[in-house]
Order: sequence, then structure tokens, then C-alpha cells
Amino acid sequence: MKPFRSSRRQSGFSLLEVLIAILVLSFGLLGFALMQTMNVRFVQSSNYRTQATNLAYDLIEQMRSNRYQANWYSSASFDPGSVDVATACSPDAGAVSLAQKVTLWQCQVVKALGEDAGAEVTINDGAVSVAITWGDQRWDPQNPDQTTTFGLETQL
Repeated sequence: MKPFRSSRRQSGFSLLEVLIAILVLSFGLLGFALMQTMNVRFVQSSNYRTQATNLAYDLIEQMRSNRYQANWYSSASFDPGSVDVATACSPDAGAVSLAQKVTLWQCQVVKALGEDAGAEVTINDGAVSVAITWGDQRWDPQNPDQTTTFGLETQL
């Protein structure tokens, strides 16, 4: 008696198996691409928040280095769109006044966070509050005018 041999021998993958493997791979790559896109958004938002933090600390350190005139720094407040970067942000040589320091700080805020950035600085008996606001439109397509605010409070 002869041993039973199958007339069909399996040699390699079938077309259906290859299509399923390609489908699984494509979903994995699509998920990876989506993850990278979200990562870019998060990194940009994190960069803006870091810039706002550094700018707020910079202004407060300027106030600490000039405590006797710290109340004058409340003029650093500005509304979004009110700082003209082209004309107001030219550096001056020589001695720099407090007004020039404030103008330079405002220009740095606008350059770092965009034209829709603004700031509110309040000083009350040595208690300082700096709030920097900028547009963070990437997150909510239904509300494109949404803003993000970073606030810092300290005692001089």
C-alpha cells in the first residue's frame, strides 16, 4: 500500500494572506503618521508655553533688578495686535531707558508668540502678576479664536 500523499502542496503564501498583511501594515503606518502629526502640534504648543514662561520670568527679573522703579513696569501691558514689530522693535545703541526695555520686551513677546499675543502686568504692593496670552488655534477647528494664557505671580 502506498502512503497517502496530498495532491496539493503548500508552497508559499496565498494572495489572501498577502492582502491581509498589507492591510495590517497600512493601518499601522497610518496610525504612526497620525501620531507624528499630533506630536508636531504638541511640540509647537509646548514651545510657545516655554517661550511665554521665559518671557514672563525675564520681565520679573528686570523688575527685581530695579525694585525702586518696579511700578513703572506695569506699562508693559499691551493688547493683541497693538505692537508693530516693524517700527517699534529696532534696537537702540548706548544707554537703554526703562521705556526702551519695556518696548523691547513687548517686541520679544510678539516675535516669539505671534501677532495675536498680548500681556497684562499688574503690580500691587510688591506683588507682581504677569499674564501672557497668545493664539493657539491648532487645537479646536470649531473655535479658531481660542487663546492660551500663561500667568505668573510672585512677590518682589
